[in-house]
Amino acid sequence: MSAPNIRRAIQLLPTCATTGVGSLPHTQLELGLQAALALDIPFLPQLPVGRPAEFMIPQALEGLPGLRWDDEGMCTVDLGAWEAGRADFLERLEAALSSGRLEGFEPSLDNCRAWRPFLWEVENRKLAFAKAQLAGPFTVRSVARTSEGHATLDVPGLDEAIFRLVLARSLGMVKALRRAGTTPLFFLDEPGLYAFERSNPRHLLAMQELRLLVVALQREGALVGVHCCGNTDWASLLDAGLDVLSLDVRLSLDAVLEESGAFSRFLDSGATLSLGIIPTDLASTYAVEELVDAVEVSLKAALPPGHGFERVGSQVLLTPACGLAMRTVVDAERVLEQLKVAQRRLQEALLAEPVAAGRPPYAS
Repeated sequence: MSAPNIRRAIQLLPTCATTGVGSLPHTQLELGLQAALALDIPFLPQLPVGRPAEFMIPQALEGLPGLRWDDEGMCTVDLGAWEAGRADFLERLEAALSSGRLEGFEPSLDNCRAWRPFLWEVENRKLAFAKAQLAGPFTVRSVARTSEGHATLDVPGLDEAIFRLVLARSLGMVKALRRAGTTPLFFLDEPGLYAFERSNPRHLLAMQELRLLVVALQREGALVGVHCCGNTDWASLLDAGLDVLSLDVRLSLDAVLEESGAFSRFLDSGATLSLGIIPTDLASTYAVEELVDAVEVSLKAALPPGHGFERVGSQVLLTPACGLAMRTVVDAERVLEQLKVAQRRLQEALLAEPVAAGRPPYAS
């Protein structure tokens, strides 16, 4: 399925739909699933508390020879062990990618205990959309280090193998969601893009590889998003062929809107934003209504001709600003409740918009 074809599915998303970024603080699987399934677009909950294998980098790199991680999910690759297991690993990886039989690269019970139960819920609830996520290739290779302290992005052979592993795992997850009868909304979690530099040739190549991954997932029938909770070269990301760009509103929305040319092309393509509208930094103070009002003001001031607030605003997704695993369960529940408040406030703002000529008003 081509990108333009799958992108039409954006128009079928619930208006101002709520979903999650990924991680939750729950230690009980059932409670984590319950929280994730309660949003408009249910999402696969990553539950790393007490299970460091479920942190984003170990989860993405599961199965890589020489991989080690600590209690905080920080990964290293022992180059000796990598070289020893390299040939067998690459043979299995390439065979799976060539055949399209990628079940062996789906997350295991150890690295994502919610994966199989989530698929069961998706299929039995007959969900039209379901969201899953995986750490993206730029972040994984920038954060994971060799035992000598070098970024794996800078190790020839290993960097390519990691990209192919992330490709295989992403495709395997999308295929599984498709078999469960849903349209996958698949996000690549790329906080490491804050370090992206156009002047770095390796970074430019990594951005091209990210674009290839996006296209591959779209061809499997997924709507593809990238989540970046830090500021980055937004023009490059807006031009990366995404269906959804996910960002921290207070940190980055104005910076994205300042890239007027790239943002206009992004909207013209039929893509949309996922607004991380509820802060997850518990030291911050805010009123949810004021956060929504600020989004409305920013969008109205920056939207290009032909993209009115009523049209663009009705298609955005709403999420917390980032994952919630490092918060308490009580704090996470409060953030998710505030997300619903923000949704109602934005829906009210859309209802107050003048009806566009020839277009019916938004109705909840």
